[in-house]
Amino acid sequence: MYEQVAQNKRRTFLLLAGFVVFIVLVALAINVLLGYGLIGVVIAGVIAVAMAFTSYYSSDKVALAVSGATPADPVEYSRYHNLVEGLCIAAGLPKPRLYIINDPAPNAFATGRNPKHSAIAVTTGLLEKMNRVELEGVLAHELSHIKNYDILVSTIAVTAVGTVVLLSDIGLRFMWFGGRRNRNDNIDGNNPLGLIIVLASLALIVLAPFFAQLMKMSVSRNREYLADVSGVQLTRYPPGLIAALEKLQTDTTVVHHATKATAQLWIEEPLETEPGKQGSWLNRLFDTHPPIADRIARLKEM
Repeated sequence: MYEQVAQNKRRTFLLLAGFVVFIVLVALAINVLLGYGLIGVVIAGVIAVAMAFTSYYSSDKVALAVSGATPADPVEYSRYHNLVEGLCIAAGLPKPRLYIINDPAPNAFATGRNPKHSAIAVTTGLLEKMNRVELEGVLAHELSHIKNYDILVSTIAVTAVGTVVLLSDIGLRFMWFGGRRNRNDNIDGNNPLGLIIVLASLALIVLAPFFAQLMKMSVSRNREYLADVSGVQLTRYPPGLIAALEKLQTDTTVVHHATKATAQLWIEEPLETEPGKQGSWLNRLFDTHPPIADRIARLKEM
């Protein structure tokens, strides 16, 4: 378990560094196509570093804002607060900030950069549809994400993917409507290397969102399995989380405030899935979560 936490920290650093490099490459590709020279390179570097710091320090705020989360009143949601406080004492964790999302779909997620700067958000549907034992299982799962440092990796990935997509969109729009400042510098029949560079830059900008999604999917789905096991170890009662997952599996409502960018944060896929999607290995390759049936089966083996 401790080795997994250390491994998650290393992966966090590598993921952040990878996204910085990727954002720089996308920005440089835009610079090649628009022809802004050295100043474009400097701007690209500044943008990449700024986005990296933004991802680290503000990704939790972005995730909560996008999800429509509001602070959970300690009096109105006393059961929620009491369960988290008890689990935090058992896990040796500081109490995270607690949020509510007004949505009938049962779901929850954790976010933040470390246990001291973390938050948990649950939907009103989760509080209404789960009994105390089931809710405790879900909250233990989310606290395990915090304890295992999964939250930082996930929130950085969400913010960084959004940055790459935004840069790609801006680059294509500027190129389409504004054109290059020095259009003939590289696109020249007598300069094949320049032509190759331009075509490679264009390909990178067009494919950047796709590559960014692949990088986000590199955040292993094994983290969900690990959080399930860690959560059960925390509550010492596997049937609680198993029953909660079974309810989530049969529930067909979708979270209204969820997006493709934040989907991987939730305890289960928050968006509507197409019939037969699980049967396609290519679709499953891009799934943000392992199948709930597999998660339940693993917990029943404990």
